[in-house]
Amino acid sequence: MYKEYFGLKESPFSIAPDPRYLYMSDNHREALAHLLYGINSDNGFVLLTGDVGTGKTTVCRCLLEQLPENSNIAFILNPKVTVDELLATLCDELGIGYPPGNISNKVFIDSINAYLINANKKGRRTVLIVEEAQNLRPEVLEQIRLLTNLETNERKLLQIIMVGQPELNELLSRPELRQLKQRITARYHLGPLTKQELSAYVLHRLSIAGVNRKLFPSGTIDRLFQLSGGIPRMINLLCDRTLLGTYVQGKSMVDLSTLNKAAREVFGEPGERMKMKKAFSWAIISLLLIVCGTALATTYFSHRSKLFEGNKTESPQMNVSQRPAELPLARDQKMNVSQWPADLPLDRDQSMAFQALFKQWEVPYDNREDFCQQAQAQGLRCMKGLGSLSSIMKLNSPAVLKLFDDQGKEFYVTLAMIKGRAATIEVGDERRTVDLKEIEHRWLGNYTLLWRVPSNYRGDIYPGITGPDVQWLDTQIAIIQGRKARTGEVLTYDAQLITQVKKFQITEEMVPDGIVGPQTIIHLNTASGIKAPRLVQQKGEK
Repeated sequence: MYKEYFGLKESPFSIAPDPRYLYMSDNHREALAHLLYGINSDNGFVLLTGDVGTGKTTVCRCLLEQLPENSNIAFILNPKVTVDELLATLCDELGIGYPPGNISNKVFIDSINAYLINANKKGRRTVLIVEEAQNLRPEVLEQIRLLTNLETNERKLLQIIMVGQPELNELLSRPELRQLKQRITARYHLGPLTKQELSAYVLHRLSIAGVNRKLFPSGTIDRLFQLSGGIPRMINLLCDRTLLGTYVQGKSMVDLSTLNKAAREVFGEPGERMKMKKAFSWAIISLLLIVCGTALATTYFSHRSKLFEGNKTESPQMNVSQRPAELPLARDQKMNVSQWPADLPLDRDQSMAFQALFKQWEVPYDNREDFCQQAQAQGLRCMKGLGSLSSIMKLNSPAVLKLFDDQGKEFYVTLAMIKGRAATIEVGDERRTVDLKEIEHRWLGNYTLLWRVPSNYRGDIYPGITGPDVQWLDTQIAIIQGRKARTGEVLTYDAQLITQVKKFQITEEMVPDGIVGPQTIIHLNTASGIKAPRLVQQKGEK
């Protein structure tokens, strides 16, 4: 009802787990990283817990977008099943045939085992995701554990992600489930958002839905945090009802009275009175802390506002006189990244960002064509990811980032160089030098970069395959190790080379899975000295 009124393309506060709306707080980043590590380590169980509404399911949906294409995924959405119902559901999810009316667990298990062995031979991994796992019966959990007994010398043939509320940890602490608990290789508990993250969360969802102006003033954000406790689902319910109330009253922005009325409708009067009582108690305690914290808070926000003002104050890590000569500013001397240049049309932001990225690689760019297809024509590939600045710095390649200004409006920039705590970015036709904290403040983790593919590239290099890409792999490892590459034979990606690759992956702080995918290729290119633009400048480099 209120979408057209506020100029929204869609409802920004739906509780459906849409990965597009995932706001990557520090907690969400770590949760996703743990899931990815667990999947890539090929060691069985991964556990994600969190209170109701903290975003567990949304993180899982985001994980699915980053799984390799050779993954077979099965979901158990209704955990209140018996052992035979679990096995039948797993077969149905993976398309495994079994006799009609079968009630024999042995038939189910034999069929599943045969499927897993065949999938592994084809280089495919199988992942089972169990939602609301705290509701699983102990005997069902034990059966899930038994399914992971099938393995090769290097990996489990079935990987399992269990997602549930904190009660799941209590369930797994039972003595009869100790074997399952010992097999969990990665675990993470997802907590609520902080007040600062809540503000960014609201702006992020509004921006994705198409609004480019502030609808929730800072005063309402404080109250929203107080009412929701930082739980994303409660934030969504409150914001949705508040926007509806704002629309009905014909107001242009949310105010406290409308938010409080929406809270009474969401929680009900008794629940609201209880929250008000708790809020009053905390207010008394907080009052004692405010006096001590006022000076510190004033200093912090004063410094931060100066960062946004431009050239009035330089970053504490680098002032004008200290700025290195190799980081010149093109036309804008402001040390901030807070907005798109006012004299440029915003609809050119993405095109200009990729034009700058292609320039880094010294290849032509045509804004009328898809940038990934253009990259492929030049012997390059696109990599779209979700991570942190540290993860991009490890890949050591320039990247296009999507940032948000103070009004939540999105725009694209090119991260061209990092030296110390200073970063060079291309914003439209301007080059700016900014502090890394400024980027982190306005970036949710989405990035796109380019990487160079080996000659005769066919895709990921898996153990056991043969061909010219294995010869390329051995050559790169040989250069890094300072040895001669093997020649005069058709090479197989054998145990000897697998060991060398895994050692290299460990050195580069990667998951040592022995699979040579895009990230491993990027690290090999860098380590072997293949010509490519570098993001992080080392000593002596220009």
